[in-house]
Amino acid sequence: MALQRDARCSIAELSRQIGLSQTRTAERLRRMEDAGIIQGYTVEIDREALGLPLVAFIRLTCSGTSYQSFLKFVRSAQQVQECHHLTGGDAFLLKVTMASIGELEKFVERLLPYGDPITSIVLSSPVVRNVLPVGDAV
Repeated sequence: MALQRDARCSIAELSRQIGLSQTRTAERLRRMEDAGIIQGYTVEIDREALGLPLVAFIRLTCSGTSYQSFLKFVRSAQQVQECHHLTGGDAFLLKVTMASIGELEKFVERLLPYGDPITSIVLSSPVVRNVLPVGDAV
């Protein structure tokens, strides 16, 4: 989807890319917004420019007794970019950004009361985001 690749794309440019008139393109976008397919527009922040060069994924087991307190903690932790509740052996998968290995170590220590963390540091990201297939929706 052209709009996923560049959310700042003008209606005129988007119309050229998808082969519809500007009026049809604007109408299709409005219908997608009304249907909840498009939920706002986002900005990509350069984390390295903010001094956060380190990205890690942390898998965490979590017992039922720690569940609610973990959710409260993770929602307030600025280092957590994403948190996913999982099936299988791990209860959660966190994506975190840090300034250093030392900061990551301290964060992992803060997770210990909630479960057993397993940390993987990202070396590179060959695919950061793929475009979702939306067919004729635009």
